[in-house]
Amino acid sequence: MKVTEKPQVFRLGTFALIVGVAALLNSCSQVQSQQKPIKIDGSSTVYPITNAIAKNYQTTNPNAKVETAFSGTTGGLRKFCAKEIDIADASRPINAQEMQTCNQAGVRFIELPVAFDALTIVVNPQNTWAKDITVAELKRIWEPAAEGKITNWNQVRPGWPDRPLNLFGPGKDSGTFDYFTEAVVGKVDASRNDYTASEDDEVIAKGVIADPNALGYFGLAYYEDNPGKLKAVPVNSGKGAIAPSLKNVEASQYQPLARPLFIYVNAKSAQDNPALRDFVKFYIKNAPETVKAVGYVPLPEEGYHLADVHFNRAKVGTVFDGKAQLDLTLAELLRKQAKF
Repeated sequence: MKVTEKPQVFRLGTFALIVGVAALLNSCSQVQSQQKPIKIDGSSTVYPITNAIAKNYQTTNPNAKVETAFSGTTGGLRKFCAKEIDIADASRPINAQEMQTCNQAGVRFIELPVAFDALTIVVNPQNTWAKDITVAELKRIWEPAAEGKITNWNQVRPGWPDRPLNLFGPGKDSGTFDYFTEAVVGKVDASRNDYTASEDDEVIAKGVIADPNALGYFGLAYYEDNPGKLKAVPVNSGKGAIAPSLKNVEASQYQPLARPLFIYVNAKSAQDNPALRDFVKFYIKNAPETVKAVGYVPLPEEGYHLADVHFNRAKVGTVFDGKAQLDLTLAELLRKQAKF
């Protein structure tokens, strides 16, 4: 009797063990499938990097959910400080007002530079006259006093044709708008208003592509993404006309329109959410290859190493004191990060 009972007990025990393990695995699967989504918004300039990395991450982590969008740097940081998103993409450093808003809401942030950009002036390929442009001419076009007055190309430079000057550029929630107005006009947000504005750089690109009389500006990646459809205009800041390119940014020659790009991570969310921590580490690791693939300038290896160290140590704050630094080079950014 005992001989026949033992196998029966063993079978029942094995069955119970199998059922228990299956239940545990199912429970783990449910937890994974119910992972809190990682929400990202902000700069349309940084968006191509973040979106590519997010897609890659979800391919290798099918249970993860990463939601990417863009509403401009200002729009993204507004949501970030309101705790609506976990990561803000930014094409300029967080400013003093945003720092104060985040502080009042109890939001501590980790600042991670991820790339360098060459803010690019573009015209239609049918434009045969604008072979270069000076910073002074860009100011003449875009300053508030130009509104309703500088409306033809020949008003910008004698010898250019008497043709309408149709302008396309970022909206006021864009970090590109903030940086451009400060670097070119001399004051943040100082700009004429009579132009086609959008936080979506693809809208700007399409506008210039469709109009032989157009001029616009945005990040280098959107120019690289439209080969043959747009013409980049070399910019002369007093040392000769320099074209926007990876080489010229790396050589610190494309000034004052070269600038760093960032992501800002909610420090508490990263502490509380393992999925967010894993995603940010994946972002830093994969940034060099992705940045180059979408058309921006990768940081030196040391830059990503410092980003990884600062993230692992939850180093909160910014090295920019609430304002952009014009004419910043890759080497200067590294020195700032090293002292952080």
